[in-house]
Amino acid sequence: MSHPLTNNYRLLIYYALFWVVIGVTNLIMLTFFYNVPLTYSLLDTISTFVIYPLLGSSIWYSIRYNNLEEISIARLIVFHLIAASILCGIWVSLIYALFKPFVGEGNDFLKNSLPSKIFGGYVMYAVFLVFFYAVNYYQSLKEKVKKEGEYVALIREAELQALKSQINPHFLFNSLNSISSLTVSNPEKAQEMVINLSTFMRYSLLHNEKEMVAFSRELENIKLYLSIEKVRFGKKLNAEFEIDAHCLEAEIPNMILQPLFENAIKYGVYETTDQVTIKTTCECDGNALKITIVNDYDHSTLKRKGEGIGLRNIRKRMEIIYNQPDLMKITDNKTSFEVQLIIPQKQNLS
Repeated sequence: MSHPLTNNYRLLIYYALFWVVIGVTNLIMLTFFYNVPLTYSLLDTISTFVIYPLLGSSIWYSIRYNNLEEISIARLIVFHLIAASILCGIWVSLIYALFKPFVGEGNDFLKNSLPSKIFGGYVMYAVFLVFFYAVNYYQSLKEKVKKEGEYVALIREAELQALKSQINPHFLFNSLNSISSLTVSNPEKAQEMVINLSTFMRYSLLHNEKEMVAFSRELENIKLYLSIEKVRFGKKLNAEFEIDAHCLEAEIPNMILQPLFENAIKYGVYETTDQVTIKTTCECDGNALKITIVNDYDHSTLKRKGEGIGLRNIRKRMEIIYNQPDLMKITDNKTSFEVQLIIPQKQNLS
């Protein structure tokens, strides 16, 4: 940790201004209230409020390498008494060198003021000690908070990556099975599906690069995902979109929608022989983007028990990213299942 006065120019300016104000006040008091000659007043002010603050700045190093938590109190007291004595000795020697050309050998001013100077030197050492211990504590606390923030950010990123890593495996497994079947029945369709799957997986790898993407880009990826699934389910899967054009400019978490459509297909299309419509609507509401996905399902053949892994992951991701627990709303209407995402935006989209 570098010296706070050289590392923080604002603190250095405050430090200098403090001693200038104190020095000028001392000069005025000595000259006009105690009738001390101006020369002596100037010498006393320079020695006390210029030389000592310069020497006192070195006290930082005496506390920087003597941590209160790593050294006994008795040893610390002895160390600082020795350091204070050395500093006072150097200071008094400099005072003699400064005063001598002006006061002469026979002048008693310097001799009479010597005891008070020595006492003042120890007192000022103690003041500097408290000041630098406070600065050291503040800087250590600041570094600790910064490191804790970095640590929390790393944990947050690791948790997000863990949540997102659970998105693709099931979908990929099912898609490969479909491709395997199509290679026999419809090779051209199989080739098309391989290309679409490759494009989709390339997009999904973006989560290693950035967390947020444009809603328009995410929407394109969802339509690609549905085209892949439509190869498997044919007319059973029907997708409809009602998107406000202003919403396309919004930013949303990468790959946040795919699990919702996967959930709609799993609990809607899988469990029936009828056509299932997955309807997606999106609207801008001030500084929030509202995305609603509704899918038909046969309540008599399916009993939902809370949220699946995909929905829990989305809820958790949203809470981590936006630090709000209520950004995903789920409504079971018995014949349809509705999920709404409320995604905060930095700028107004209305």
